[in-house]
Amino acid sequence: MGGPAVTSDPLRISRRTAAALWAAFLGVALAAIIALIPLPYAVLRPGPATNTLGKGSDGKPLVTVVGAPTYPTTGALDFTTVSVSGGPGRRVNAWDLLGAYLSSSAEIYREDQLFAPGTTSEQVKERNAADMTSSQEEATAVALRSIGKTVTTRYAIASVAEGTPAAAVLKPDDIVLAVDGTTIASLADIQRLVRAHTSGQEVRLTIRRAGKDQDVSARTTTVEGVTALGVRMQPVYDYPFEVTIDAGDVGGPSAGTMFALAVRDILTPGAMTGGKKIAGTGTIDDAGEVGPIGGIRQKIVGAKEAGATYFLAPADNCRDLAGEQIEGITVVRIATFDDAVHAVDEIAAGGSDLPRCG
Repeated sequence: MGGPAVTSDPLRISRRTAAALWAAFLGVALAAIIALIPLPYAVLRPGPATNTLGKGSDGKPLVTVVGAPTYPTTGALDFTTVSVSGGPGRRVNAWDLLGAYLSSSAEIYREDQLFAPGTTSEQVKERNAADMTSSQEEATAVALRSIGKTVTTRYAIASVAEGTPAAAVLKPDDIVLAVDGTTIASLADIQRLVRAHTSGQEVRLTIRRAGKDQDVSARTTTVEGVTALGVRMQPVYDYPFEVTIDAGDVGGPSAGTMFALAVRDILTPGAMTGGKKIAGTGTIDDAGEVGPIGGIRQKIVGAKEAGATYFLAPADNCRDLAGEQIEGITVVRIATFDDAVHAVDEIAAGGSDLPRCG
């Protein structure tokens, strides 16, 4: 007699298929878990470029002047930005890093390479806003002086580090007039005179607080191996007329050079650019020195994507571009505001005599 008939169940799967499905399920679950794990890295990508001679997102001019004649201009002086993913309070995950690794215009950094340990997202935001304000004020002062205007400068305390001896004596907005009887003419004067003391010694300061001059004594401390008061100083300017720069929500100091060029262009007849589209970056200080910035490669890519054919780069960033050639855009080396003005003038005239990076 024959045995019982055997029929296959069309809904039943083989053990091999089940194992494969189970492995796939585990892979998807693991990938989902990995995607949720925050990692201590930050990713830099090209950000938008904004014409300082144009209007902001609110439709108002980025640079406005009240109390002095202004002149129409053409072309563009773009300040460039970097988009940052990651950092305090907004860490990236493995998939973010994979996408950045595969992108030719993104760079990955350890979080501690860009942010001080223990920094909060709110502190980053506040510092970027303060740096932007300072850069706009210094840019205005440099631009006005470049066209022969008188701008007087005083030096005020922006903040006092908690726990330092000076915190019991000095306050934000105090204007430092003299140190140990020597009248202050620059921030470097304050540093030099304070560093002439050893840590723990008292420094005599003449300050102006709420419009009144007074003498106080503050004890020094050590900050990063040097004698200091533990205060952050900032210049305060008296302009001959009102200049306002509104960059919207953008923070940081790196647009200073481009702001200074825009202010100069608006206050002088004719178009500095000769109608050309020029982008750039670089901090600027009270002496007109152009300083290096982060994300130079991303800013050049962003400028090119925005249509710029020339890019003004701080001289100290040129080493970051050694051996690189970015097609379609000329990277010009500048170290001072005078260099920047000369470069724009040369570009307007045809761009034949330009010091280059890369």
